[in-house]
Amino acid sequence: MRSTLKPSSREAIALALHQCRTGTLKLFQGIDWDTFCRQAHPEFSPAGWHLGHIAYTEDLWLLQRCAGFPPTFPEYHQLFAADRLPKKDRVFLPTFSEVCYYLDTVRKQVLNYLETAPIEEQERLWRFIIQHESQHCETIAFVLLVGQISGQPKIVKPAFPLPSNQKPIASEMIAIPGGEFIMGNDDINALDNERNSHNCSVENYSIDRYPVTCYQYRQFIKSGGYQNPKYWSKLGWNWLQSNSVNQPLYWSDNPTFDNHPVCGVSWYEAEAYCQFVGQRLPTEAEWEKAASWSTTTMTKNIYPWGEETPTSHRCNHDNNIGKTTPVDTFPEGKSAYNCWDMLGNVWEWTASWFDGYKGFESYPYRGYSQTYFDGEHRVLKGGSWATRPWALRSSFRNWYYPEVRQIIAGFRCAK
Repeated sequence: MRSTLKPSSREAIALALHQCRTGTLKLFQGIDWDTFCRQAHPEFSPAGWHLGHIAYTEDLWLLQRCAGFPPTFPEYHQLFAADRLPKKDRVFLPTFSEVCYYLDTVRKQVLNYLETAPIEEQERLWRFIIQHESQHCETIAFVLLVGQISGQPKIVKPAFPLPSNQKPIASEMIAIPGGEFIMGNDDINALDNERNSHNCSVENYSIDRYPVTCYQYRQFIKSGGYQNPKYWSKLGWNWLQSNSVNQPLYWSDNPTFDNHPVCGVSWYEAEAYCQFVGQRLPTEAEWEKAASWSTTTMTKNIYPWGEETPTSHRCNHDNNIGKTTPVDTFPEGKSAYNCWDMLGNVWEWTASWFDGYKGFESYPYRGYSQTYFDGEHRVLKGGSWATRPWALRSSFRNWYYPEVRQIIAGFRCAK
């Protein structure tokens, strides 16, 4: 019997599935066999594996567990499950056309099932599946970029070079009054680690209007920041001695990119820079209040600018540009506190450890978030130039080990 849910809700899910998939496949236009299979970074699987894993996950959760169908192409399950093979062994892949056939076969069955599925009971899961694909799209995008520049860090050329007559953006901070605000998210799209929304209190603080730029970070490098232990925590200095780095990963010294956010820094490097300028990293709560709290209505916004969905006029996201942009490119995307670039461009390290909020319940499985509540992962906020719109909001939480250096991760300071 067909569900009584309004057709528009069902159609909205179908549209999101289609739009998300179109963007996924666009990343693979013109891809060659070596790029499809190559493990460009030891911490991440090949781009082609992520594509197959998207099909595997959709099949597992929507067709097998919800619809009760038998597995589609069970011969792929060993390869494309997240917990079966080490990443280094995921390079032996079917061809691109074979993986696309897998995707298409699963998707046709999913859309047929969607016509009669009890969406009232399952909507949260369908929204999760769309976001799951979105998150793997982001990984695919930067894995492909890293593959292009691997071993050639000097060729990184972010879009929108700084005009020769434009000066570097000055560092400035926004004063945020203390008090309570609503942190987290209970919306149908919210992932398990965003729930439950709750009142959170912060003291008075200040936070950077913009993410730290390459120009600002260059002063740290030139001043011998990587050689001076006084800027580094004990753990950070130990990490530095073990890794012998003296600049961010994929760093470009070209001053025409001075107003782009610095990226490719570990949490330890971000912490050291903050110490260098006499500041610190913001807590997750401080970051989220600056990004989402409305100073006029005293309510929480989904996005810094309000409730309207992200567009190319508000932030650098969804691979619209494919690289970073200057931090002052999107005035329409500023928050109520006049903080800029808080969604898109680069993920931003915070001082907080990744953990569940009070009342946390894992969904749809324990390993999605709860496995990482280990006191070893720091929270990042805000999304990047590669984040899809379905996974972009002020309450969204990312997490990395503090030693991870990714081309999509930067930071801003607080005090």
